[in-house]
Amino acid sequence: MLEYFVFEVTARSAANLLEIQPNSAALFYPKIRKVTTYYLELQAHKVFEGAVELDESYFGGGKVYAKVVTDTNSDTLMPIITRKIAPDNVVYTDCYRSDNALDVADFLP
Repeated sequence: MLEYFVFEVTARSAANLLEIQPNSAALFYPKIRKVTTYYLELQAHKVFEGAVELDESYFGGGKVYAKVVTDTNSDTLMPIITRKIAPDNVVYTDCYRSDNALDVADFLP
């Protein structure tokens, strides 16, 4: 199941491929996210430098900082972003509505 998670296969599709109950996969995927977040949090001691890409769920290459949040509102995301990214960095986003706050937070969107 972990391989399917890494390859961004949905929990339901992974369950079908593995011939297990969809609820089992649906319970397992959030646990993978929590374990990943825990270990990444242990490694995230310094602020990111250079060009930074922000996204709500994409896990790409390079260094990754992941945080489980209750919602993706600006009020929730901005404290995390400003704590982890220096304000003079170039920040790339997908123009999600919460990212609009970057413009007034001394970031270059």
